[in-house]
Amino acid sequence: MSSENERDPGARWLHARPWQLAMIGLGTAATQLDTSVNIAFPAITRAFGLSVADIQWVVICYVLTYASLLLALGRIGDTVGHARVFRIGLACNALALLLVGCSPSYGAMLVFRCLQGVGAALVLSCGAALVTSLYGEERRSRALGIYTMMLSLGLMLGPLFGGALTAIWDWPAVFWFRIPIAIAALLLLQGMPAPAPHEANDRFDLWGGIALVLGLVTLLMAINRIREFSAIWFALASGAAFAAFIFRESRATRPIIAVGLLGKPSFALLNLVSVLANLAAFSIWLLVPYFLARVPGITLAESGAILATAAAGAVLSAPIAGRFVGRHISAERLAMAGAAAIGAGLLWIGGWTEQTPTAVRIAGLAVQGIGLGVFQLAYSDIVTAALPLRDRGVAGSLVLLTRTLGTVTAASVVLMVFDILSSDRSFIDAFQRTFQMAAILAFAAAVLLAASPRDAANGRRR
Repeated sequence: MSSENERDPGARWLHARPWQLAMIGLGTAATQLDTSVNIAFPAITRAFGLSVADIQWVVICYVLTYASLLLALGRIGDTVGHARVFRIGLACNALALLLVGCSPSYGAMLVFRCLQGVGAALVLSCGAALVTSLYGEERRSRALGIYTMMLSLGLMLGPLFGGALTAIWDWPAVFWFRIPIAIAALLLLQGMPAPAPHEANDRFDLWGGIALVLGLVTLLMAINRIREFSAIWFALASGAAFAAFIFRESRATRPIIAVGLLGKPSFALLNLVSVLANLAAFSIWLLVPYFLARVPGITLAESGAILATAAAGAVLSAPIAGRFVGRHISAERLAMAGAAAIGAGLLWIGGWTEQTPTAVRIAGLAVQGIGLGVFQLAYSDIVTAALPLRDRGVAGSLVLLTRTLGTVTAASVVLMVFDILSSDRSFIDAFQRTFQMAAILAFAAAVLLAASPRDAANGRRR
């Protein structure tokens, strides 16, 4: 007699759900642990004889590649299967990590970092879709809470691992230690169901994808070069590429993302709020390390542990918030509360002095991290609900794209504001004022959400 698993191939998949979830998390960690590279910057600079300004391209090549590809690859995942794209990404990521660590020159390293960005985009574009497929629509919020926790956990552990590995085995170790993680996830992530057959017209729009990638690349370059005249040319090129993308997608049978949805003021506002919230939140990763370096008696390891508190707050809050969405509180109200908590934490940090007790510093970082975890979970749930079920890859990619736009903008704008303020003020005064401005951005995000019409704030179809 046939067993239940033989009669229903999906039953085995559901039975193995905790194991598959762990493997998706492990594969995602291989990309999120890239925060370990920041700790190795001084060692990379010495190894290749670089100036401090040159090291930024290690980040730019990686971020520009994966951010520009996310939406397009999310759409491909919706077409050919999220599991297939995810596993290809793991293989690509493992190869790229090996090549980056073996780079014979700085130029070769940058090329391999672009390849690593392709692998990261393949993995991240389909991770959220895979996780939500494990739990079904009725438990979607809980699944997204777990996924947000996994993303934050990688961000938290990266700096902690990076310092120790660089000290023992030099800078290649921050790349090589993730190879077995990616390979293990690739080999152990078995048994996932094949994608359902697609309609004949359900094809990836290649020309629309090219226009989208060009628009995102030039937009990110314009943000990165905001202090230079070249930013104007990048911005114009980005506008032209996005115009071509909108023109193409408005006529496509199966667009990468529905232009009509993007044109809804409420949905556009929601994504703008995500950029603002992440812009404000990322300021801690840019300036807090410099503040802690000035405090007597705090070692580098202790600074890393204190800074990790922010990510730890998100790790703890995201899965808890996922259990409350829809049952006890709406995703919209939870997003407002998260943005307000980000602002409260940043305002707390903006009151630091060199005499502030360590426990108080940790508390401020934790509040900000908790707010970020709650906001990202709620925003993910709203966007995922707004898009059709068949577009889960695009939904997860859009969430990560707005987060990346926020962090890239922060790297340019926050540092520019701090430099301007520090030109005629002390470090502490400039630090405090910068974080007070960041807090205002987060509070503004909460106010924008509150002011948006309730029935359209999330772009859901009535």
